[in-house]
Amino acid sequence: MFSATLNPRHYYADLLGLPVNTAWIDVESPFHHDQLDVRIISSISTRFTHRQASLAPIVELMAEQFEARPGNYLAFFSSFDYLQQVAELMAQRHPHITLWQQARGMGESDRHAFLERFTLSSQGIGFAVLGGAFGEGIDLPGARLIGAFIATLGLPQLNPVNEQFKQRMAALFGAGYDYTYLYPGVQKVVQAAGRVIRSQSDRGVVMLIDDRFAEHKVKQLFPAWWRPETSTV
Repeated sequence: MFSATLNPRHYYADLLGLPVNTAWIDVESPFHHDQLDVRIISSISTRFTHRQASLAPIVELMAEQFEARPGNYLAFFSSFDYLQQVAELMAQRHPHITLWQQARGMGESDRHAFLERFTLSSQGIGFAVLGGAFGEGIDLPGARLIGAFIATLGLPQLNPVNEQFKQRMAALFGAGYDYTYLYPGVQKVVQAAGRVIRSQSDRGVVMLIDDRFAEHKVKQLFPAWWRPETSTV
């Protein structure tokens, strides 16, 4: 027995080689949309070419949310370089906000120490890389984690291997980009956002920071119980 989000179903059915008449059972989530305030920040682009321009808006967005509701947050980025740039600017502009960061090559003890910063009485922002050690498989219930900022669509790296895989997926299923980049990327986003709500008593906020999150083809990959609202501020 394990938990997983198999969405969209045709993607997983194709990759697993399941026949078209395979039975699927959608089990309703135990969580309700009132528990999680999902906001799409469409005024910011986190594409590589826009990265420098995104730093200050992301910092101010995070600081504003922290001031409105102090507590523990996770902030996810596409790379350590991006993470470091935002963290440095945050420390300069808002030195009163406590920050801690995931580092390259963290061992088990370092990962444990990172998570131990999230206590029931602490307040601060932990910076992490999406798809890394802290994007899934961690449990920070209640006040240990009340929100997440996700400043990336999570798309896999553009490289010859992925491009070859994209061509193969296009030939087999007619959706090379979606199968290689979009679906795996958004899956990582959903996994990271899932750190915020761990029980039916949890309440929290997730900010999806990138204009592409507002696109229909992306939103339809979100969990059915989410009710995302788009903001241009």
